[in-house]
Amino acid sequence: MQKELGQQEIIERLQKEIFLLQGFKAHDDAAVDRIRLATIENAFPNAVFPTGAIHEFINLEPEHAAASGGFIGGILKSLMHDAGACLWISASRTLFPPALKLFGVEPDRIIFIDLKREKDVLWAMEEALKCEGLAAVVAEVSAINLTQSRRLQLTVEKSKVTGFILRDQVQKMSSTACVARWRVKPILSALPDGMPGVGFPRWNVELLKVRNGIPGSWDVEWFAGKFNLVAQESAISASLKAG
Repeated sequence: MQKELGQQEIIERLQKEIFLLQGFKAHDDAAVDRIRLATIENAFPNAVFPTGAIHEFINLEPEHAAASGGFIGGILKSLMHDAGACLWISASRTLFPPALKLFGVEPDRIIFIDLKREKDVLWAMEEALKCEGLAAVVAEVSAINLTQSRRLQLTVEKSKVTGFILRDQVQKMSSTACVARWRVKPILSALPDGMPGVGFPRWNVELLKVRNGIPGSWDVEWFAGKFNLVAQESAISASLKAG
């Protein structure tokens, strides 16, 4: 019996160490900074969004790239809340920098690197991910293969910097070493009764693959500086009317 308990303890310890290397932190770790992704975080091991890891976003249409950029902007708000800058690397940038203010991120805290050749983007990202002083690195590419993604994941396991890859060549979809694969699509926003204009950003967020986690799909709205499930719409409307 003691031998079995000892083996189980070893397995649990090894599993915890592997999770830490992959960016999955313990739920009760006091040092964990929650991203506040509503219930989406429950899909990850220990219900904690993995930082110090590579996240891959699949964009089927140009508007999906804009939606992914907004969703990542909301995540960057948490990653950059204390200090640290972010690098955004691309050869054909889709992000409109002032739009980041909507998500609580000042554009001047993002260093945009616009390269002439796309083949240099992943190299620049790998070098940037080695800088432990950065909060995150975002790169826009057409495609990425297993070898390239493995190099990036090994890099962040040492530096603990979080990486985001936006890719659009779905016909070249292949296995990668990224911890999570996302697809974010815009959906219609809702306007409070009697109010004109444009509502708060809404997305359908799909977690297509996640290592040791549970894939899923959620409709999410950005409101009051955080992510909210669309199911919470009635509470948001009540808050707006009260305000």
